[in-house]
Amino acid sequence: MTEDILINVTPFETRVAIVAQGVVQELHVERSIQKGYVGNIYQGKVVRVLPGMQSAFIDIGLERAAFIHVADLRQNRSERTSGSPTTPIEKLIFEGQPLMVQVIKDPLGTKGARLSTQISIAGRMLVYLPYDPHIGVSQKIDSEDERLSLKQRVQALMTEGENGGFIVRTQAEGASDEDLQADQTYLRTLWTQIQARLKTQPAPSLLYSDLTLPQRVLRDMAHPGTNSIVVDSRITVSDMEKWAATYTPALLDRIRHYSGERPLFDTAQVDDEIARALSRRVDLKSGGYLIIDQTEALTTVDVNTGGFVGGRNFDDTIFKTNLEAAIAIARQLRLRNLGGIIVLDFIDMDNEEHRQAVLAELTKALSKDRTRTTISGFSQLGLVEMTRKRTRDSLAHQLCEPCPTCQSRGNVKTARTLCYEILREILREARQFNPKEFRILASQPIVDLFLEEESAHLAMLGDFIGKRISLEVEKHYMQEQYDIVLL
Repeated sequence: MTEDILINVTPFETRVAIVAQGVVQELHVERSIQKGYVGNIYQGKVVRVLPGMQSAFIDIGLERAAFIHVADLRQNRSERTSGSPTTPIEKLIFEGQPLMVQVIKDPLGTKGARLSTQISIAGRMLVYLPYDPHIGVSQKIDSEDERLSLKQRVQALMTEGENGGFIVRTQAEGASDEDLQADQTYLRTLWTQIQARLKTQPAPSLLYSDLTLPQRVLRDMAHPGTNSIVVDSRITVSDMEKWAATYTPALLDRIRHYSGERPLFDTAQVDDEIARALSRRVDLKSGGYLIIDQTEALTTVDVNTGGFVGGRNFDDTIFKTNLEAAIAIARQLRLRNLGGIIVLDFIDMDNEEHRQAVLAELTKALSKDRTRTTISGFSQLGLVEMTRKRTRDSLAHQLCEPCPTCQSRGNVKTARTLCYEILREILREARQFNPKEFRILASQPIVDLFLEEESAHLAMLGDFIGKRISLEVEKHYMQEQYDIVLL
């Protein structure tokens, strides 16, 4: 499947859309004041060791202290490989210790960044592992012969006595020895520069920053099936061409500047797709729909037939809806960048063949995803449990914030509930204070209800406490906002 990559650049934000068959498959957003940290390498400082959790907090200069688990310390990775017992974290690091670390997960919600001391530096075709003398090959390269050949060639190109190792990326399939060696040289040079900064920079400080989003497009997202890379900024096009000339010359002729009158993203209805990606409901062509709910612990996807009645019988209708939903779910996970634990609630199917066919369709659709996914199959409750590696914030977390009215609960108290809450509060205040009058400042729906259906209760309370109760509309108040003023 061929893809087109659209890059919209403004001084405050860069947005990337990957479009295939006329439909947006992926969205990436990077804001100038809110860049991601994954891949960055820091000289950090250990601020607290938690033996009970076998973890530690590291100051790397960000707003919140970052977090490292004992399993992400390089010493323990080598011990697990050799089968030796894991050394406790309190015996490996101590408070105040400087430590070179790499961000493997961005800060998410209230959590700080996740760190590792197993450094890896990504190139176009290879990932350099300066501390790990190992040659690995991407599992997405299917041919066993090609995997073995690439492993042997990379090993043969390594310098004698080299301590580090490499992971061969999918982009290396079909690469020449010259391309592989150029990538090795580039990565070794980067590592030498990082080590030089380490000797002069205090803790905490940044030693290496990952590439900009347009450069990562050339390194990570573009592939032989990429038809074009269209950019609406001449400066960005020039920067990308310079980078591509050095590292990805095969992509040079695919980088194009867009100068049309319409905004670039309007040509593929990308902004409309972003609006739909922030909605809970996703409509399917057949008439069915998905409901996607993202929580801190996991993401749930519920499949419904909706208005679809096109099957020969009920089982056939369910099967066709679930097949269409499997393809749509895989696309939505990429589009929304949903990660972590994901629970899929397909419509119940009694036929085991239908279940396996839906799983096969889901697996096939997820194979196009660059992010690692695992599927556990149907559980006893008929749910499909899966995981998708989470390294960056989801699209909704990047573009949205908790609702100030409902505090992200997804609902608000009814006007009647709030009226009764206000009456109870006035009664409580009347027992403590002795004002001449109580004035209720509230939104229009609350005041309307007090003047109409709840007027009798308001009058009864006034008679009971022996005080006047007046009403005043505050136009800027949300439904749950109110104040009781003592006059």
